Amino acid sequence: MAEASAERPAAVSSRDDWESHAGWWQREFTDGADPEYDEQIVPLAVQHVRAVERLRVVVDVGCGEGQVARAVGEQTGALVVGVDPTEAQIRAAQAKGGSVLCLRAPSHALPLASGTADAVVVCLVLEHVDALDGSLDEMARVLRPGGRLVLLLNHPLIQTPGSALIVDHTVDPPETYWRAGPYLPGSAVREQVAPGEFVRFVHRPMSRYLGALIDSGFNLVHADEPPPPPGFLAKAPEYEHETVAAMPRLLVLVAERASSTPLPLQ
Repeated sequence: MAEASAERPAAVSSRDDWESHAGWWQREFTDGADPEYDEQIVPLAVQHVRAVERLRVVVDVGCGEGQVARAVGEQTGALVVGVDPTEAQIRAAQAKGGSVLCLRAPSHALPLASGTADAVVVCLVLEHVDALDGSLDEMARVLRPGGRLVLLLNHPLIQTPGSALIVDHTVDPPETYWRAGPYLPGSAVREQVAPGEFVRFVHRPMSRYLGALIDSGFNLVHADEPPPPPGFLAKAPEYEHETVAAMPRLLVLVAERASSTPLPLQ
């Protein structure tokens, strides 16, 4: 997961940023480069999708270059459809092969028939999306009644603008803690994630996500805030400090489309 540094106004769209900086993501977070993905994010996505009964079709919304989609397909045998709005990511996903069907489209306009999916997985995507309600409505539309939504997010607490890991050397011994910015207000900022690389983040408190899930006809069945995995701690030893290690980096929400809720109108 990306660590934000400098904030800039969110004048550029997320799609434009991902077109320009898809290479940064592919270098830093795929093909074994990132231990959080390998040890935690991909296994959790597979675990929660695999629990679906009668699993035949899975949609990976915001699939990027397809690492989650490929893992889900390989480990479940389901047909996986990867959807992403950026051409650079879709090209990379297609080049890496596998059995994933790749489609280019935004999360609020999925090019799939209503009720065709048994599961939808959304991995570190909605924090870059403005159309939260429309996107969740679309996910509910493409899911069959009882179908499962697996949502993984950069935890809203650590993605609050102005938040940062602080090591205070003005005291002895130095104090390490996480500084949280204004958590409750929603905001959108364009953040520098590497030299010359910028990504747009949309901050929302957890209650905004939970309320949107309810409004879109989902029933929450599981929630988790797992601790950072060992591989991440080995690369970021400052997180081993007991105060910082107690801060969540990932939020996992699993919901099912209510059988009694009518499909949203197309």
